[in-house]
Amino acid sequence: MALKLYVGNKNYSSWSMRPWVLMKQAGIPFEEVMVRFDSFNPDSVFKKQLRTVSPIAKVPVLVDDGFAVWDTLAIAEYLAERFPEHHLWPQDVKARARARSVCAEMHSGFGALRSHCPMNIEASLPDIGRLVWRDKPDVRADVARLCGLWSELLAAQPADSLLFGDFTIADAYFAPVCMRLNTYQLPLPADLSAYVARVSALPGVKAWVNDALAEHDFIDFDEPYRLGR
Repeated sequence: MALKLYVGNKNYSSWSMRPWVLMKQAGIPFEEVMVRFDSFNPDSVFKKQLRTVSPIAKVPVLVDDGFAVWDTLAIAEYLAERFPEHHLWPQDVKARARARSVCAEMHSGFGALRSHCPMNIEASLPDIGRLVWRDKPDVRADVARLCGLWSELLAAQPADSLLFGDFTIADAYFAPVCMRLNTYQLPLPADLSAYVARVSALPGVKAWVNDALAEHDFIDFDEPYRLGR
């Protein structure tokens, strides 16, 4: 078995974080290939390197013995089928369908939260978070939906659980959101702040965060709030 996962800068790349955390937390061995963010122009080093493994030249890309899978949902589904013993989706059929539903919602939704609160693990931006919360009703709406979604799922689990009890793809999918909530300190009910803390404490998440903090790689277009650094 020769799994390779191509990822971008860990401080910024929320899409890369999902499959990396999923595999690390589940104990699926893989080789990481980090492709540094640059201008993303068609002739950039980033695009040229990724074009050798993926026709869309974006991260993440999973390569299994020469076979490439791109898009985070496709990667998650491939891993779930490739490693059924890890139970990456919930085992109950209805819980599995709900987990797929919330991952798909995360995949295509929450655009305001993504746009106005880009992932930046190294930064602490509570002042920006307060301004965003005050001035961006669409961000408040995204967080309200997030709270409703998480609250419903956690209410069906024992105390101090993850979204479907044990760790699943769903928790990996929401890990970058937890990073955003940490960075911008957007207001959450206490029980949901506790869920964010539990996700942040997962060994796979902590490993990603530690790597992100060690990068020290300032990418100006990913730093809309700190261009004067």
